[in-house]
Amino acid sequence: MAKKSKNYRAAVEKIGDATYAPLEAFEMLKEVASAKFDETVEAHFRLGIDTRKADQNLRGTVALPNGSGKTVRVAVFAEGDPARAAEEAGADIVGSDDLVADIQAGEINFDAAVATPDQMSKVGRLGKILGPRNLMPNPKLGTVTTDVAKAVADLKGGRVEYRADRFGIAHVIIGKTSFTAEQLAQNYGVVYDEILRMKPSTAKGKYVKSITVASTMSPGVPVDSAVQRDYDVKGQGATEE
Repeated sequence: MAKKSKNYRAAVEKIGDATYAPLEAFEMLKEVASAKFDETVEAHFRLGIDTRKADQNLRGTVALPNGSGKTVRVAVFAEGDPARAAEEAGADIVGSDDLVADIQAGEINFDAAVATPDQMSKVGRLGKILGPRNLMPNPKLGTVTTDVAKAVADLKGGRVEYRADRFGIAHVIIGKTSFTAEQLAQNYGVVYDEILRMKPSTAKGKYVKSITVASTMSPGVPVDSAVQRDYDVKGQGATEE
């Protein structure tokens, strides 16, 4: 196991064994973030689900009110009027057979992909390339659509994907350390509400078991999972587990 840096160990000590109200958690996270770049902030929800069961898979997208802070390059598979609409909406790459050929040649210069339904017979050939990279357009995520302009605007405006892994933990980007604590808390609140809304009907027992927020280089800060509203209002202080 790699030895943790002095700054990391100091951050762990500062966070302590407390569990924090959301706004206080982000204030603490900004205090302990020490990297010389604008770190990405994520929330990690440990859920009482079994993703080995098809009816307990958790996956979707959610629009962050303050954006994600990430510049997203969007590729769109489309022809004709939809292609022109995608270009006008700010898509970085628009194409059809030519785009498929570029990807097959190893040119993957985008972070998200959108396709019109008529293009999916072509896009389907890229499943082994785009699938492992989480770049395959998906109608459930709103990225297979006739309204490509809206899909592009959503992706560039701060729509992020969430997906529970095989351990039942959903990892979601909620911003950057340059955001204010209030902005991070507001984004977190929208994500938390979405996670609750998408609870599988077959999930048994406690659904949200624990929540941790962390930046790229920081240790995790435990968040009080009982706070289900007023995410950007100070709580009654940190509580001991």
